[in-house]
Amino acid sequence: MAYGVLPQYGPLKSGYDHFWGFRGGGVDYFSHDFQGKPDLWDDDRETREPGYMTDLLGNHAISAIETYARGDRPFFISLHFNAPHWPWEGPGDEAESKRLAASKTPFAVFDTDGGSQKTYAAMVTRMDMQIGRILATLDRLKLADDTIVIFTSDNGGERYADTWPFTGRKTELLEGGLRIPAIIRWPGHVPAGTVNEQMMISMDWLPTLLACAGGKPDPAFPPDGVDLTDTLLHRAPPKERTLCWRYLNLAQEACRSGDWKYLKILDNTFLFNVVEDPLERANLKDREPETYRRLVAAWQAWDKQMLPLDMEANTSGFTGREVADHFGITQARTLGRPGH
Repeated sequence: MAYGVLPQYGPLKSGYDHFWGFRGGGVDYFSHDFQGKPDLWDDDRETREPGYMTDLLGNHAISAIETYARGDRPFFISLHFNAPHWPWEGPGDEAESKRLAASKTPFAVFDTDGGSQKTYAAMVTRMDMQIGRILATLDRLKLADDTIVIFTSDNGGERYADTWPFTGRKTELLEGGLRIPAIIRWPGHVPAGTVNEQMMISMDWLPTLLACAGGKPDPAFPPDGVDLTDTLLHRAPPKERTLCWRYLNLAQEACRSGDWKYLKILDNTFLFNVVEDPLERANLKDREPETYRRLVAAWQAWDKQMLPLDMEANTSGFTGREVADHFGITQARTLGRPGH
């Protein structure tokens, strides 16, 4: 799956040799429509194929692995399951797909009147099954020992996700919106069943994977992330990191340095020790003013290196109309950046 509208954008314009999947932000799991239009592609050609989307993605990934296994060149596959993502449809919920289609509204897939934790569990279970099939394929083809497999996500949990012990969710810079899985399987190199305390960000995968494969980034295009192979492969102690985020909706800012985190949502600012207080409840900015000022300064220095925020850019978030525990949020977007 990749997001990009032809003819300007698309996976084949971003270095991929082949693409199968959808381009929108999410599709119906059975009709494969997005905003009322078909959105299933084989390279740059529209295609149709019946089935539950999670199963189809798993099938095509396995087929690709089997094809590449017959050659003698290394391969890279980026497999993006849309599960568990709206619309909330498990593998036995085709009737729900038809209900949404019958509404004739282009945004039916954003089904705030659908889903449950039972449905969410069914969606995750099916994804887990397909991942198991893919790992079994690597084992069967005797590729497992020479293949790095990473399981991760693009954002924190949404709607039915349990993000305990964190608060917040997708579109929010609370820990529940920032924390994602980071699981790696590389037999003989990364010990199974171990946990690494290194703080990392998704941008670190690029230089790390290049180093694992014996390569280096192009000096003309230095990566934003860092190479973590020493920590990953040689059990080096965690490196001190300072990471920053910003999100247009609700004028959010965040900076994590060591155990400390600066957070801003609208006019409210916070300092948390997210190791001792992962729920982000005890605001320590007045008790630890020097740490607070240091992290705010670090965020401001980072922000100056970024492009200015585009106030007309697309952004999103939950309001009290959609999610009951957001009852105090009346609009999904706030422009401007209030002072500290």
